[in-house]
Amino acid sequence: MEPLRTDEVATSLVSRSARLSVPSVRAALTAVSRPRTLWTAPGEPTVVGGGAAVTVEADGPDRLSRVRERATELLDGADVDAPDVARPRFFGGLAFHEEATGRDPWADFPAARFVVPEVQLVFDDDEVWLTVTDAGADAGAVEARLDEVRADLDALSAVDPDGPPGVVGRHRTTSLDAWRESVDAAVSRIRAGDLRKVVLAQALDVELGRPASVPDLLARLGETYPECHRFLVEPATGASFLGATPERLVSLRGRDIETGALAGTTGRGDTDDEDAWLANELLASEKDNHEHELVAETIREQLDPLSAEVRVGERGIRKLATVQHLWTPIDATLERDEHVLSLVDALHPTPAVGGLPPADALGVIRETEPFDRGWYAAPVGWFDADGDGSFAVAIRSAVVAGSLATLFAGVGLVADSDPDAEWDEVQLKYRPILDELEREA
Repeated sequence: MEPLRTDEVATSLVSRSARLSVPSVRAALTAVSRPRTLWTAPGEPTVVGGGAAVTVEADGPDRLSRVRERATELLDGADVDAPDVARPRFFGGLAFHEEATGRDPWADFPAARFVVPEVQLVFDDDEVWLTVTDAGADAGAVEARLDEVRADLDALSAVDPDGPPGVVGRHRTTSLDAWRESVDAAVSRIRAGDLRKVVLAQALDVELGRPASVPDLLARLGETYPECHRFLVEPATGASFLGATPERLVSLRGRDIETGALAGTTGRGDTDDEDAWLANELLASEKDNHEHELVAETIREQLDPLSAEVRVGERGIRKLATVQHLWTPIDATLERDEHVLSLVDALHPTPAVGGLPPADALGVIRETEPFDRGWYAAPVGWFDADGDGSFAVAIRSAVVAGSLATLFAGVGLVADSDPDAEWDEVQLKYRPILDELEREA
């Protein structure tokens, strides 16, 4: 099936579903064709997608409204025979900045792209649902394709995974001296009152001992970070963008919103006592609590015009395998029906990955970072025909192409930030991906 592009006219989308048996998410991801999708989040079914029945792309400041308009046209007229959990959805994301530069390693990633997978597998508790979607085909052709795909996937057998490919070389895009200079300049602007906060990031180019298996890398990330959002988005050819992010941007069900503030970081201790000491130190840190409150305050302000009520939970610690974060849960009830893309547009970029004031912070990021953020720290996720959906912030992430990987990590700077301490925090945030590339099996 040839995918439909955004500038083509679809007469209809046709989807058909059936139950099937698949050994694992990893096996499904290995079996489907590019562009592949993986989405797994706490409290949600896991979705694997392969191929693209429909592709919608857009550029510029109105990219999300254009995506929403085109996608709504396609989904509203869809002929779908599937239970709710297996209905076709759009998966994808967007670049951190409004436009795509086309610079490596992001050459094949536009400013915004969403696809309806041709083949979609939903892992929901003990059930697995297969949905096949085509644009413009009749129901009989889609049902025949469903039978064909189901037979192939039912025949899958479990295969032992590959171990980590190993790391044989590293290249930093930012030297320690350049980092110190950039942080000092940003902190000077904050102290002068030009900025309240800015997030600066680094990129690490990694040469691998052999080509990385994306399904195996994601499976290892799932074992180490089961409480995180794992994602994979990729074009039909070229690099794959993946990660295991602890940061939810927003989820929408009906009029119920879930989000939160995640900012302020420390490491994990080697013992329970050391771990608790580090957590208490983070909770007591004036610098980290100031940075965190800027994020929480801004999210409240961004949601308030859309919401009948915004509720902020108690600040606490979120523990991951390699780091601990300050975390404040935030939820809200919308005043009227909204599409999740409208909320994504309102919230991105949060001060946790951009800064305040937003426009000034983005200017500093563009002027300072010697690499292209691409889709790093931007929204990735899904939405459906009802406008419901779920999006994460694409941190703890990497672009992988064969035996090369580019890892990204950033830190929030405020008035009392120290360049060397922030440098150490960046290295800590590389670890989720780096460990799974080089760790012994």
